Amino acid sequence: MTGIRLLLADDHPVVRAGLRAVLETEPGLVVVAEAATAEDAVARAAWGDIDVVLMDLRFGAGMTGAQATAAITARPGAPRVLIVTTYDTDADTLPAIEAGATGYLLKDALPEDLAAAVRTAAAGHTTLAPTVADRLLHRMRTPDAALTRREVEVLTLVADGLSNRAIAIRLHLTEGTVKSHLARCYTKLGVDSRTAAVASALNLGFIRR
Repeated sequence: MTGIRLLLADDHPVVRAGLRAVLETEPGLVVVAEAATAEDAVARAAWGDIDVVLMDLRFGAGMTGAQATAAITARPGAPRVLIVTTYDTDADTLPAIEAGATGYLLKDALPEDLAAAVRTAAAGHTTLAPTVADRLLHRMRTPDAALTRREVEVLTLVADGLSNRAIAIRLHLTEGTVKSHLARCYTKLGVDSRTAAVASALNLGFIRR
């Protein structure tokens, strides 16, 4: 089989069908497999006959798209992973890119942009949705104001209503370390309470509901 071989990983059959319909009209692109869970995507990508995985970020229960991306890209000779999702907050984009994703597109991308991103990913180059690129550039330009991945995790759990002790247990940290992370969040966000920190982080797109 010639061409760029694709694996579509998304838990919505309609989305997979839509992606397949768009991509199979493009010369040189061949959809060889689909996966409805992140775990299935990891297993299927390991067969060795995939060049690019189009990966959603949220699959309901189980492994996330970012976790699947990390598992896929950790293997020698791994296919490229192109994130195709509806989510563009820092809480979504940063873990995926840190996990090794080659590109990040939103599902409202034009068909020609999707096809171009697939070809770019297959060549080992990066394509980012404009909103994602803007976020990353902002973080690079204002590193002191950006939340770290761990701070995002802590604030996300605060937003879920967990106490410092519960967060410490969940993240395998000491309660003092959790308090330190929160203190840095307060400083970066210019707030002085848990409620204000969550509200600010949601407004800035650092965390999601």
